[in-house]
Amino acid sequence: MMGVWWQEVGNTVWQEFSDLPDAAGVTRITLRLLVAAILGGILGFEREQKGKAAGLRTHMLVALGAALFVLIPQQAGVSDADLTRVLQGLVAGIGFLGAGTIIKGRGEEEIKGLTTAAGIWLTAAIGVAAGMGREATAVLSTLLALGILYAAPKIARRFENRDN
Repeated sequence: MMGVWWQEVGNTVWQEFSDLPDAAGVTRITLRLLVAAILGGILGFEREQKGKAAGLRTHMLVALGAALFVLIPQQAGVSDADLTRVLQGLVAGIGFLGAGTIIKGRGEEEIKGLTTAAGIWLTAAIGVAAGMGREATAVLSTLLALGILYAAPKIARRFENRDN
């Protein structure tokens, strides 16, 4: 009697973890989540090196979470219309997270955190791209973002030096 009970428990546990039934599915999901986390980490590392509040862990979690938010509905077989609703909710939620990084100082021109907020927003989009199986697009977007984060301040300083 007790053996039957444990067999039923084992079967139930197996069924609950059967969302990845084969090696191809495990590999695909693992790759998408890893790519999202790594690319988010690359952007987060750059932000952390600049001393910004949202750094490595934040960006990795945002990208991983965004990838997961699109992977789960895909696995569940939802329609494209339903997936767009998931994306709308994700974008709105990330907007609130980004808004929390923006600080307005006392002066009119004293606003900090806009680049960090935009970076979190972009990191979520990169996570979505990776989660949807668009890893090449996610990598290209990360490279472009790094180019912007590294080159734009240097270009701006050059123009500021010319004006003085």
